[in-house]
Amino acid sequence: MKKLVLLGGGYGNMRVLRELLPHNLPEDWTVTLIDKVPYHSIKTEYYALAAGTISDQDVRVSFPEESKLNVQYGEVTNVDLDEKLVHVAHSEPISYDQLVIGLGCEDKYHNIPGADLYTHSIQSIGKARDTSQKLNNLSANSVVSIVGGGLSGIELASELRESRPDLIIKLFDRGKTVLSSFPERISLYVQNWFASNGVEVVNEANITKVEEGILYNNDQPVSADVIVWTAGIQPNKIIQSMNVEKDRQGRAILTPYHNIPQYEDVYVVGDCASLPHAPSAQLAEGQAEQIVEIMKKRWNNQALPEEMPSIKLKGTLGSLGKKKGFGMMVDRPITGRIARILKSGVLWMYKFHKG
Repeated sequence: MKKLVLLGGGYGNMRVLRELLPHNLPEDWTVTLIDKVPYHSIKTEYYALAAGTISDQDVRVSFPEESKLNVQYGEVTNVDLDEKLVHVAHSEPISYDQLVIGLGCEDKYHNIPGADLYTHSIQSIGKARDTSQKLNNLSANSVVSIVGGGLSGIELASELRESRPDLIIKLFDRGKTVLSSFPERISLYVQNWFASNGVEVVNEANITKVEEGILYNNDQPVSADVIVWTAGIQPNKIIQSMNVEKDRQGRAILTPYHNIPQYEDVYVVGDCASLPHAPSAQLAEGQAEQIVEIMKKRWNNQALPEEMPSIKLKGTLGSLGKKKGFGMMVDRPITGRIARILKSGVLWMYKFHKG
């Protein structure tokens, strides 16, 4: 039997499984999924887990139960592309005939001293749990500083405002307004929501150093009881350590067929892949669908298309607590209650129909 090995149970590899099982995998192939935890995690909702408005169970989706799927638990420590071996901590190496690397991302601290030591994270379910415990154990009138005014920082700040109205919340953003890359209507809507709901937005922030209980904005100290970092991501350390060509963000540069050059049997999906769009769950799923199509053609010795179609993204949705939201749908900005309802609907569809 030949072995397809998937590293990471994130959005990309969950879609690979959904596309292949049970009927699209050749009879002489099996699938092995390797992950640190025994379930798929809905990463887009980690902000709510950290804020304490949903439970741990709400962000879990079970892995499929299929006779051809073998799930192994452990932390991947190395990938030997030449020997076709995956090394897993406290386990024997796992061989593969084809490999899909979907190990996700981790926080990027931009070489800011102390940022990795004195801030909290929501980049993994374990870190989101720890951050939740820290935030929800705070006494009244404690100060929470959130570094990063992107989607994660905005959703965490707004959700925490509803969860803990007694806290003093500060959001540090590098732009003149939050979401400065979005249309002005959305940027101003979110900025005004924060002003109306008592979240202090510190625009044109430049964090130069972090110490325990202190962050330095433009070299000026700002005290905080908890500092949460949402100011950038980078590919998983496995991709960082691999001797393959990478882009400026450290993501693996791939062929048009999503495999590593010179390694036709090794695909990279999701946050570790160099793609023309910003990393997202939607992008990882679209890429995974194309990877499966390429796999099927290669299994059947069929010619590959001269070029792959562009991955179509439907838009971006963000929440401002449980009642309001914002987003772009087919290049059209939307704000308010409708945006929040749409996001809730997308989550429900994913969790109960796609996951």
